[in-house]
Amino acid sequence: MTLQTGLHGGGAPLAPDTSPLDNAVWSALTGPHAHLAERFGRAARYPDDVYTYAALADPTDPAAWADLRTLVGPGATVKIKPVEAAPTGWEVIGGGTGVQFVDTALRAEPAPEAVRLGPDDVPEMLDLVARTEPGPFRTRTVEMGTYLGIRHRGRLIAMAGERLRPPGWTEISAVCTDPEHRGRGLATRLVRAVAAGIRERGETPFLHAAPGNANAIRLYESIGFTERLRGRTLLLRSPGTTTNAGLL
Repeated sequence: MTLQTGLHGGGAPLAPDTSPLDNAVWSALTGPHAHLAERFGRAARYPDDVYTYAALADPTDPAAWADLRTLVGPGATVKIKPVEAAPTGWEVIGGGTGVQFVDTALRAEPAPEAVRLGPDDVPEMLDLVARTEPGPFRTRTVEMGTYLGIRHRGRLIAMAGERLRPPGWTEISAVCTDPEHRGRGLATRLVRAVAAGIRERGETPFLHAAPGNANAIRLYESIGFTERLRGRTLLLRSPGTTTNAGLL
């Protein structure tokens, strides 16, 4: 079940039926990230090499599910959130729950030692992600926003960046530190630095964590984030069979 607290950045009240955060992937794909969207009707998704999620304008609308099936094709796997259940014909392969946090008291400030990361840094970023598993990160995820990193003797040891951008908000994501360099506050400094850039645009930072990631949740709450919502993610297979089923 989806639970929400009704918090807005800075602690202001937020009407739960009007927040772009309630359906953040859709809000981003039809807003600031429209240039990245693959869309058909009331369904949209990011290219697989950018981000692994799709979204529906209304997860309770059968027409939106029909549009998603047209968009992804038969027998395709797709991740979607937030959604509690899929219609008949869609196979549930997996899923989980995500915890959404919003900035209510974060001290945002630049990190002088942080450097901007770009396409040339992607191999190193992918290597760091593989060793730390902060969540989905693909070869073009860096195109979603600003990514900052900290290097030690030329080697990338920590990073954080921007992912989803619903109107008025930006998600902080890919927060990770090389295991050999943890305990130095690198993740906190990078989160504050990424948040400073978000605030400069007049937007509010938010982020997600897995409910079982106690260390991340403890960190986020300690630096000024407040839990707002818990929603379900599903990994699904679309109805029908692929047209290339006979290929090896």
